[in-house]
Amino acid sequence: MARKDVRSDNTYLISKNNTDNPKLGAKVIGNGKESLFLDFYFGYKKHYSEKLQKEVLSIDRRRESLSLYLWQAPRTPEERQQNKDTLDLAMKIRFEKEQELLENAEGYRLKKDRRIDFLVFFQNYINNYTKKDIRMVEIALSRFKDFLAESPDYRKFTSGIRPENLNKDMMLAFVDYLQAHSKGEGAKSIYQRFKKVITYAVDHEIIKKDPCKGISIKVDNQQLRKDVLSPEEIEQLISYHDPKQSPQIRRAFIFCLYCGLRFCDVKDLTFGNVDYSNKMLKFEQNKTKGHSAASGVIIPLSDEIITLVGKPAQDEDENSLIFKLPSYEMCNKSVKRWVKSAGIPKNISWHCARHSFAVNILNNGANIKTLASLLGHSGLKHTEKYTRAVDSLKVDAINSLPKLMINKV
Repeated sequence: MARKDVRSDNTYLISKNNTDNPKLGAKVIGNGKESLFLDFYFGYKKHYSEKLQKEVLSIDRRRESLSLYLWQAPRTPEERQQNKDTLDLAMKIRFEKEQELLENAEGYRLKKDRRIDFLVFFQNYINNYTKKDIRMVEIALSRFKDFLAESPDYRKFTSGIRPENLNKDMMLAFVDYLQAHSKGEGAKSIYQRFKKVITYAVDHEIIKKDPCKGISIKVDNQQLRKDVLSPEEIEQLISYHDPKQSPQIRRAFIFCLYCGLRFCDVKDLTFGNVDYSNKMLKFEQNKTKGHSAASGVIIPLSDEIITLVGKPAQDEDENSLIFKLPSYEMCNKSVKRWVKSAGIPKNISWHCARHSFAVNILNNGANIKTLASLLGHSGLKHTEKYTRAVDSLKVDAINSLPKLMINKV
């Protein structure tokens, strides 16, 4: 990239051609990042000046954020490649916007630049994504690539697919593929993230017509599809010790079994979240922070759980993390190995700890409102599936009794 002539407002222009309209620019925003924007010029407009008491001319401009970001000083080959891909995409968007201005103002346009590869666009979206569910967005891209590779009709697009090739028939086939290759609510979660990228592409006029419109994946939210650990199985799991297992992962998973936290919440817990004198855990859920009145959760802690949490070390303070955990993928694999080694024949993921907590306290007599409060649910809609799971377990327990031979009574 050419030398940056950063202006007083922390912006600089990337477009070097004076005839470009809009012009591509960037604003230094801190955290080592720069935010890309387009500056549009619409000529002059008249407006009345109260100060001069007459009509005056002023430049008619508009700035539009692209929600794309560059590394300000890329240090690694990966960061430099991300900058290159992001700039390529931004320049294509700038060109397309310029063609629209020409068409509207002068009635003509050059041939559209449709060389944008949707797979590259998707990856660039991920590179600039900052929300907590980035792992699911990455999975959505991976599944879409798998779908293209495994579908005879769409295999030709594995090396690249243009936006205009995305159509309703393809999306219907993709939905069928997700439902056939996912468990529980996985297909719905992946498709929701995929649609976020499609919506972003439509909003930025990369895609002219939303191919996902009218296509959805419906699941019964009142049915618990994941396995849960019974109190006996939890004891069995805790009593099994593997010297190779990470103590941090072990402690964090046991904590989730007894407190019902999601992985995204337990990994961010600090000692400051624990009220030791009142034996309470207080935190805000990452999933609902900022858009739910029930994002704050308070959970009573037993003496055993407080012992499990411990206190900050000498070189730590209340802002230190309680559990120093690696990635979700590593933690999940560790839990699966642990469960298998302990001789428990169930498909247990990390999130099953939350489900196990809910089912077990309902089985022990807690009411649904108490459970909803402990889980941080704003209503009972998402909590009711656990009551159905408990009812199902009760039926299974009754059916497990020896057969009663009426004629022998």
